[in-house]
Amino acid sequence: MKDSPRKPSSDLIEDQSEYIVGASDAMKRVLRLAEKIAPTETTVLITGESGTGKEKIARFIHLQSARARYPFLAVNAAAIAEGLIESELFGHVRGAFTDARDRKRGFFELADRGTLFLDEIAETSHSVQVRLLRALQEREIRPVGADAIIKIDVRIVAATNRDLRQAMNEGRFREDLFYRLNVFRIHLPPLRERKDDIPYLAEYFVRLYAERNRKELEGISDQAMGYLLNYDYPGNIRELENAIERAVTLVEGPRIQPTDLPPEIYEGGIPLLTGGRSGNVGESFPDNLTLEELERRYILHVLDRMGGNMTRAAKSLGISRSTLWRKVGKYGISVEGRG
Repeated sequence: MKDSPRKPSSDLIEDQSEYIVGASDAMKRVLRLAEKIAPTETTVLITGESGTGKEKIARFIHLQSARARYPFLAVNAAAIAEGLIESELFGHVRGAFTDARDRKRGFFELADRGTLFLDEIAETSHSVQVRLLRALQEREIRPVGADAIIKIDVRIVAATNRDLRQAMNEGRFREDLFYRLNVFRIHLPPLRERKDDIPYLAEYFVRLYAERNRKELEGISDQAMGYLLNYDYPGNIRELENAIERAVTLVEGPRIQPTDLPPEIYEGGIPLLTGGRSGNVGESFPDNLTLEELERRYILHVLDRMGGNMTRAAKSLGISRSTLWRKVGKYGISVEGRG
């Protein structure tokens, strides 16, 4: 009897040291797709820039599936030497090549009844792609040097930061494998397109690295958070995590300050808040505004009235600082923090 998938929480998911934020509309869509596809046996292709959290989404899909109690194995195809990748994936028999002294089980066998996450799938050679296609189509593999085939029961989740269609058109990726993998695609947006997730991620990483470094911290100052929101993160979540780890290491007070952040973030600066006194926000608003635009303008108005102090503004608005930071990120509001 198959195990029932575990029910995820709605927006913020923290499971087995994995942390996925779905505060932004973009990530809420991703999580809804992942929740829908998880209970099925469908092959999934996850696309997105490096550092966007593709492996975390793959692990989330595994944990919400009936395969959750069986192995989840992550393989970075680009990190395995060309001469070893077939042996690593499919295994080999004794004597298959020099130094093959014993039978070796490959990742497909080791992931039996579980999920095999194949990252950087675009970096595989044509010979490996042929064998991957057979594994997906026939649910069987042949270890290197073996005569007999082995039946497998593995769900495949693949990922890439490349454009597979372009690679296919250029002859670098097999068309038949592309369509076999691209049954259900989930695209992860870069962090610069979901900045309202940054406060949640940043605070989580502060707690994580403060605990690891045995430091007692209250969190991130409003001004430092403003700098974090103003940066575009070419390295995505991985770069944000590294920035927070550095800041936790350097910070001397109870809260992380802008000078604790990496130079590329701190030196990028942060625009001043423009509010009612500059004429952008008044005491009254036009009648034809959408609810979101009305909220954005009112938040600007309150921040201007509170001199950019996020703590006082949040109290005035009747929401938490973290909720206010999420809305600041959502609406692209630039703040000169004072807290």
